[in-house]
Amino acid sequence: MASNTASGASNDVPDTAPLKGVKVIDWTQVQSGPSCTQMLAWMGAEVIKVEKVRGGDPTRNEMNDVDGSYSLYFLQLNANKKSVTLNMKNPEGKKILTDLLKDADVFVENIGPGDVEKLGFGWDAVHALNPRLIMASLKGFNKGSRFERVKAFEPVAQSAGGAASTTGWYDGERNVPTQSGAALGDSNSGMHLLIAILSALLQRQRTGVGCYVYQSMQNAVLNLCRVKLRDQLILDRLGRLSYYDCYPDYQWGKAVPRAANAEGGLVLGWCYRAKGWETDQNAYVYIVIQQSAKGFENFCRAMGFEDWLTDPRFNTANARDEHKREVYERVERYTMRYDKYELTKELGAKGVPVGPVLDWHELENDPDLND
Repeated sequence: MASNTASGASNDVPDTAPLKGVKVIDWTQVQSGPSCTQMLAWMGAEVIKVEKVRGGDPTRNEMNDVDGSYSLYFLQLNANKKSVTLNMKNPEGKKILTDLLKDADVFVENIGPGDVEKLGFGWDAVHALNPRLIMASLKGFNKGSRFERVKAFEPVAQSAGGAASTTGWYDGERNVPTQSGAALGDSNSGMHLLIAILSALLQRQRTGVGCYVYQSMQNAVLNLCRVKLRDQLILDRLGRLSYYDCYPDYQWGKAVPRAANAEGGLVLGWCYRAKGWETDQNAYVYIVIQQSAKGFENFCRAMGFEDWLTDPRFNTANARDEHKREVYERVERYTMRYDKYELTKELGAKGVPVGPVLDWHELENDPDLND
């Protein structure tokens, strides 16, 4: 056995930290589980990370670009934690984990499906050991699912959770399921599990007894894609979705299509080219035209499109939906004349929902985010 304190960990937890005094045993790896336990650590809990003797968490040395240091990926997900390496196939390793669990408040695990039970640390065993313990599991698929024993990573969860099939462009060779740049499968699942753990801690205050919580990555993605279920139900009933930009050219099938940059519903949102788009692939701005009369008036006056206020083709949400391509074309002729930051500042000041497309170089150096 070996132990160490992960980078950034501190023993000086302020008295105001909401989870001060809460002890968490963290048997998770990669991103989904560690993102959950890191939030617990940031909230003041003492988090002890259990790792393999050889190599530890697989991300410790993943894409390590600084000699003698752990990878940035590992540090991003495991700061503020303590760690211990245990051989869980060895009786001594199992005894140490058993002792840690005896006075712990929370036990979080995301190891392979069925493995925690095989090793003797399933819910029945740990509940008998420590009735106040809350156990939290994070897996790819639901218990009882035909895929329950299937391992899942970020792209798998996005694919099985309805995100990939509705993300991307909708015509030609680009019409392929597309993974989001956001960690909808991993970190999102971790945040869902975090909510369950915090709820279980509150429940324990009333009952005095711990409970078992289970989160699947598939369900976490589904929850963030709930609007797509709304669209599917409408499509089932009507056979079309007028508010998708690909309508009416799209040959409707049985499922919600890829939406490209459409906001969805009767709110016309689109990503428009801004000044400099010819040489900058991210010189774009996203603008939303609200459904409400006041929101639409703000937009028209900000853009100088006052004629639309009395034009029956555009002065209602339903009418704009039917003429969305004309809307997009005129708005883009306007946005291409201005810088994306200028557009955001000027239109935003006039009540228009707007935002620049920021690449990671811009985000890294953004003065507001680094303040």
